[in-house]
Amino acid sequence: MLQRHFYTAGLAVYITLGVMSELLIHPTERVPELVGRLYGLVGELEALFPGRAFTPDGHLVGSIGEVIAAYRYDLLLHTASRAGHDAVAQDGRQVEIKATQGTTVALRSLPQHLLVLHLAKDGSSTEVFNGPGSIVWASCGAMQKNGQRPISLFRLRALMKQVTEEERLPQRK
Repeated sequence: MLQRHFYTAGLAVYITLGVMSELLIHPTERVPELVGRLYGLVGELEALFPGRAFTPDGHLVGSIGEVIAAYRYDLLLHTASRAGHDAVAQDGRQVEIKATQGTTVALRSLPQHLLVLHLAKDGSSTEVFNGPGSIVWASCGAMQKNGQRPISLFRLRALMKQVTEEERLPQRK
């Protein structure tokens, strides 16, 4: 049986034998549900092992943030774990994507454009910062031993007020 998946206009179209048989949502549309399920499992593990934290962090949170951002802002992701920026925007801007469930993010270098998302336990995400990296880099804390400069989400929200609409990456309609 001939089967193909096509991604267009944010939707995946499943075609069998040349006839559209089912309309599926884009894979990133499932991220909130999957993250919600992940946190359900985290809660179960923490209940089984009191005092032990099973917080998803690191690469998992970063990868979730990157795929959400790529879809929401129509970005082309670079290969994973590439030094420097994570994606390129439709207008050619290089974009560093940071995602967190906490209260801070950290930068290793000055990004051309910075996009920061906060991920909630229910799988939803909110934009914290979307603008020129230079604004943030100038406000980051001192370089830490790990080579990163931290900045709080509180400070990023305040800095976001300085970013004009033209400087922001537009979201898909």
